[in-house]
Amino acid sequence: MTDRTDHPEPTAAEERHRRLTAWRGAPRTLSRPSAERRIGDLLADLTAHASEAYDVDGWVDLYGDGIVGELERRTAALLGTEAAAFFPTGTMAQQVALRCWAGRTGNPVVALHPRAHPELHEGNAFQVVSGLRTVHPTGEARLPTAEEVRDVEEPFGALMLELPLREAGFVLPDWDELVEVVEAARERDAVVHFDGARLWECTPHFGRPLAEIAGLADSVYVSFYKSLDGMSGAALAGPRTLIDEAKTWRHRYGGALFQQYPAVLSALLGLERELPRLPEYVAHAKVVAEGLREGLEAAKVPWFRVNPEVPYTHQFQVWLPYDDKVLTEAGIRQAQETGTTLFHRWFPCPEGPPGMSVTEVTVASPGLEWSKGDVVAAVGEFLGRVG
Repeated sequence: MTDRTDHPEPTAAEERHRRLTAWRGAPRTLSRPSAERRIGDLLADLTAHASEAYDVDGWVDLYGDGIVGELERRTAALLGTEAAAFFPTGTMAQQVALRCWAGRTGNPVVALHPRAHPELHEGNAFQVVSGLRTVHPTGEARLPTAEEVRDVEEPFGALMLELPLREAGFVLPDWDELVEVVEAARERDAVVHFDGARLWECTPHFGRPLAEIAGLADSVYVSFYKSLDGMSGAALAGPRTLIDEAKTWRHRYGGALFQQYPAVLSALLGLERELPRLPEYVAHAKVVAEGLREGLEAAKVPWFRVNPEVPYTHQFQVWLPYDDKVLTEAGIRQAQETGTTLFHRWFPCPEGPPGMSVTEVTVASPGLEWSKGDVVAAVGEFLGRVG
């Protein structure tokens, strides 16, 4: 009998190392996020380009001054708000925002989607840490309608809208629908907060500048590492009185860090380098999505879904009827054997037919080199490794 201890199962860290090595070694990819790069490469890039975004001969920040204040000012200007506050995480930023609004409205109830980030990925922090309670205007895989907001059975102090709604496929309402939803919340005497972690890339879909979109809400949170490719960090933007209070709560929550200049520099670089290119990424994501559909149809996959069929932003989902581990392994082998990374990691699909797996596709600068034909060919190579 073979001693299984001779071949132990790889640890999670070993599996991650193998995935990252394969993906990093593939010269062709649709995106190359910072989470898949080596420390030395990131530091070298930051050192080489930091002066494009800020005077690096200036002094380092201390507890939120200097370069942090500059990022806050630039963010507020982009979003058209009176002020903004930098936070080390979006979770903290939104905790503070909704806590402040609850104190002002006298109502700790937050209406939001059941698949919004605070409900799925924050360990019930709204309830456990901040004393808030949530209600769900809809369970459909989209943002709530104005009618659904009006029909919420109990009073709520704040309506939180995640734009785009990631877990539903990075989906967005149209502009008129969004305006109507905001107006419906106002009719309920509620404030409106945008979870805008990916708000930056919504401008092509809405056909409106960032300031006009953000201007619908009473407060907005944005992320600096998701679409802008920064190291970390987020900002809360809104009226100056709210932001002043939020900075007090930021300190109480442990967010007044001694120095933050590396993350802030990377955020400023993201505003300079990535923000102007996002509309280009959004447009090309439609080409990639069409290529994926054609490739999957040509391969006669028994059931698949590109969700949404036409992406709203530069990110979308793909669903396939195979085990997630099998699909992830096929992607690793494709990267190793062909030098092409089409898909990254797959996960069991939380909805839909049994046995489905889902992955997220992001189209960024490297993906602009791909034609629709390139995508179709890569789909065939990938499926050939699904055994």
